[in-house]
Amino acid sequence: MITVIGRDAAPLPDTARALLATAVLVLADPRHLADLPAAARPLHGPPAGDLLAEIGAAAEDGEVVLVVPGDPGLSGTLRALRAAGHRPRVLPAASSAARAFARAALPWDDAVIVSAAGDGALRRAVNACRAFPKVAVLTAPGAGPAELARALFPQTPRAFVVCEDLDGPAERVVHVRPAEATTRPWNDPEIVLVLDPRRALGGPSWLAGGRPGPPGWALPDDAFAPPGPARVPPLLRAFVLARLGPRIGDLVWDVGAGRGEIAIECARFGAAAVAVDRDAAACAAIRANVRAHEVKVAVSMGTAPAVLDHLPDPDAVFAGAGGPGVVRACAARALRTVVTVADDPDPAAEALRDEGFVTSVLAAGGDAAGGPFVVWGERDAPAAPRPAAAPSRPIETIGLDGIGGGEAG
Repeated sequence: MITVIGRDAAPLPDTARALLATAVLVLADPRHLADLPAAARPLHGPPAGDLLAEIGAAAEDGEVVLVVPGDPGLSGTLRALRAAGHRPRVLPAASSAARAFARAALPWDDAVIVSAAGDGALRRAVNACRAFPKVAVLTAPGAGPAELARALFPQTPRAFVVCEDLDGPAERVVHVRPAEATTRPWNDPEIVLVLDPRRALGGPSWLAGGRPGPPGWALPDDAFAPPGPARVPPLLRAFVLARLGPRIGDLVWDVGAGRGEIAIECARFGAAAVAVDRDAAACAAIRANVRAHEVKVAVSMGTAPAVLDHLPDPDAVFAGAGGPGVVRACAARALRTVVTVADDPDPAAEALRDEGFVTSVLAAGGDAAGGPFVVWGERDAPAAPRPAAAPSRPIETIGLDGIGGGEAG
């Protein structure tokens, strides 16, 4: 038998102590070795490879016990064991997320929980923090409070609750603003709550872990103000959204955003979105539409491509204005996909190919000889984001309550 024991501050139950006393193999997170049998060995993360094989062999001779922090169902340990064909017994404890939200006295059934550990995970975690008002980030070396704060501040105002050694002798729970989080020393923080204080309480829902997806997409023209036809009609917008593929953890640019239809629809899917337009009236319309649709969208006013320099790298871009030059500038930064609509598809397709994209063209009117055309490009392999740089001009983040002024930096 294999048993996985979750640990928090509570004493080990008698059942767990009896199992540990007779186990032929005990593996434990290094933080929990002190009160375990002397023969216990350190376990660094979910077991894999030779260690999994050793666990399986030892379980044929007797009891094997793994001791992990918090809830084993959130640590990856159960997944690794079940994938190897084992059916372990589990003695759980409260997860680090549950304990962190308890320290903050906040409900967490509507929180998004993400991990910053692994290749590209920090960037995806940051995008989730941009898009959602209540996110718990499981940290990793090089992906802790300071790194989160540098990526979010000042474009996305948030409050941090940094939790170190929860339930341990060195427990510290610190409430800070991102600017302060970049300069304070941290002692191996295990989880950071990233909160929009105006919406952190949330409301009841039948779904745990964030809001449900939109009930529909490619919204009609009259869903956006001011009245009038959209720059991209709803049926065509549906195809554009299908090619952009917005999802949680993504960042999408909507360049030449007009009324912000593309950015708003992407935000409804859970992606972080930036709407870019050079016209002040258009930016005002975007703000109004963002509030009406109850999403998070950052608004950046300026002329592309120069205005794009201060933005974080996007996963996907809709280049709705500016011609081939803007398409090329967007393609130089996009990590996955660029989509545009043009009367002549060739210049846009050439710009995408020059930046290493595989291109496709759809005659939106059904006539291959006439426009408009949807032109899109996809990378053969995801590009690596460039190193983050401090923004050089403001981005305004518009929230549910319409408070956006003063959020510049």
